[in-house]
Amino acid sequence: MKKALGIDLGGTKIAVAIVDDKGNIFGNVERFPTPKTKKEIVETLKNIISKYENEVDFFALATAGAVNNENTRVIGSTANLPKGYKDIDFQSLTNKKFFLENDANCAAWAEYKIGASKGCKNSVMLTLGTGVGGGIIIDGKLLKGKSGSAGEMHFMMSRNQERSCTCGTFDCFEAYASGNGLRKTAIETTKNPDVTTYDVIQGAKDNVDTCLKALEIWQNDIALGILGLANIFDPDCFVLSGSMEKFVDTKKIEKFVNKNTVTTPTKIFHAKAGNYSGLIGAALLGFEKI
Repeated sequence: MKKALGIDLGGTKIAVAIVDDKGNIFGNVERFPTPKTKKEIVETLKNIISKYENEVDFFALATAGAVNNENTRVIGSTANLPKGYKDIDFQSLTNKKFFLENDANCAAWAEYKIGASKGCKNSVMLTLGTGVGGGIIIDGKLLKGKSGSAGEMHFMMSRNQERSCTCGTFDCFEAYASGNGLRKTAIETTKNPDVTTYDVIQGAKDNVDTCLKALEIWQNDIALGILGLANIFDPDCFVLSGSMEKFVDTKKIEKFVNKNTVTTPTKIFHAKAGNYSGLIGAALLGFEKI
């Protein structure tokens, strides 16, 4: 049986586990804090590879940032990873194959293979967290685009405001649909510049009108974004993952989207592949390509 070491490297943590070609995890998942410098990340990865090199056939990394179509290097890093991260030569760290892919793409593939969108050849996954990630599968293939950067959820949402986004522009879908987007909406409804996402969720549970209003606007913004994506891609389904997805009423959004779409009806699901979908998806994609 062939096995890969799946690695999920994000801004705060690195998770690793041995994965087979069915998406099963063997043994325990190890976790490490993400180092603050490029050099320290390289050393951490070397230590991980040294430990597992004799147990696996290849290494598969789910990483923040865009990855080239050859799955060999990061071509666009993110603000939560250190300067120089995209210049790391991952293949030089091992004599075995080293595969890498964007973390949202990996999670989307895990959902397609073993999770909520299993059996759906056309799907869009949205990772709702501090920001918004995306992965798109068309005809059973991961949509990568000409450079490998497809699936970035930075299209404009026009509400005649200037809400800054992590991509450097304003009023992107991420600026409204993310956890940070919910917080910014709550600042508008509560008139409290110090309100947090936690405050909004707790306030909604306590039936605080301004918090309920913020949550309603936030979900409406998500619904509008999904409607646009539904009209473009006509997918079988959408999958919502990430730390904020559990606060989304998928049935309500599904009803809105299907009432207003100019394409055919779609389904909207909560993710099912679990907390380690990134490293599982990286391994499963690696098995496809290596």
